[in-house]
Amino acid sequence: MASGIIAGYSAYGLQAHSVSNDSTIRLNKFISDSGRCSRREADKLIDSNRVKVNGRRPELGTRVEAGDVVTVDGQEILGSAPGKSDRVYLAYNKPVGITCTTERSVKGNIVDAIDHDERIFPIGRLDKPSEGLILLTSDGDIVNKILRAENAHEKEYLVTVNKSIGPDFAAKMSRGLPILDTVTKPCKVSVVGRSVFRITLTQGLNRQIRRMCEYLGYEVIQLVRLRIMSVELGRLKPGQWRNLGQREIDELNTAIASSKSESSGKKQSPAKKKKPRQAGGPPRSGAAPAKKSARKPKPGKSARAGERRKDGSRASTKPGKPGKRGARKSSPPSRKR
Repeated sequence: MASGIIAGYSAYGLQAHSVSNDSTIRLNKFISDSGRCSRREADKLIDSNRVKVNGRRPELGTRVEAGDVVTVDGQEILGSAPGKSDRVYLAYNKPVGITCTTERSVKGNIVDAIDHDERIFPIGRLDKPSEGLILLTSDGDIVNKILRAENAHEKEYLVTVNKSIGPDFAAKMSRGLPILDTVTKPCKVSVVGRSVFRITLTQGLNRQIRRMCEYLGYEVIQLVRLRIMSVELGRLKPGQWRNLGQREIDELNTAIASSKSESSGKKQSPAKKKKPRQAGGPPRSGAAPAKKSARKPKPGKSARAGERRKDGSRASTKPGKPGKRGARKSSPPSRKR
């Protein structure tokens, strides 16, 4: 691989690109840049020993440089073209019933539904009973930057519920609700009909909108995603897809320019729950040590030394013998002669 440039095309039809001679790149980013998968999926491939660098199994966090040969399942992985000119970006109106997975063994998977010539994967997901806009791409680096909640990228939905919306519904939803052992982030909510509202989220918890509605006593009848950041569903009919325009791609890249593709390590604070202290458990930090309760003598055994009997006498220090002040043993009854 002279000058670090890998020539030709990969098995997925993606052009090659070079790693500059004076730099290195994280292995998971190199794999995601190739269009093979996202960085998260690349880490899973590395962790499951399906990736090799120069014929050896690497560790998570490994960096590669010019001239390194990277393979997945024995197949060489090639990088992207300069400027990612070979990348694919699609907007798709996912119908109800399509599953957002790249597993071809799953009936109704999104990859077969679109049937694109390039290897693509969805950015995030929509539940099977939900519909609307979802982006698909062969650019693995963009995926985590759009999805990571701490980057606060907006996604807008139109939701229909099973009954009339109450007057305090929007206020409660927008402040955040306790679901999945956490509290949802504040969001924008506006009621647009008797049982229809719009909601704009900056996070994507599992079935988040449905769980939030259930918490307030509503059931979601229809959920349609209208927008992801600056990309809108527009006039796409269910089942239709289109290539993103250059302006949309530029706006996406500008919006995520300062976004993080990897976690900062800070986890979202879970909802605080007061748990009852267990008897005999360790004291809380900063609390005074608990006083030890007096042990009760076990049934069938004499009381310990130093303890008083009910009659005021002290127990013996040795089992079976009376103490100094202990009660004398009663004489056995005399036998009749």
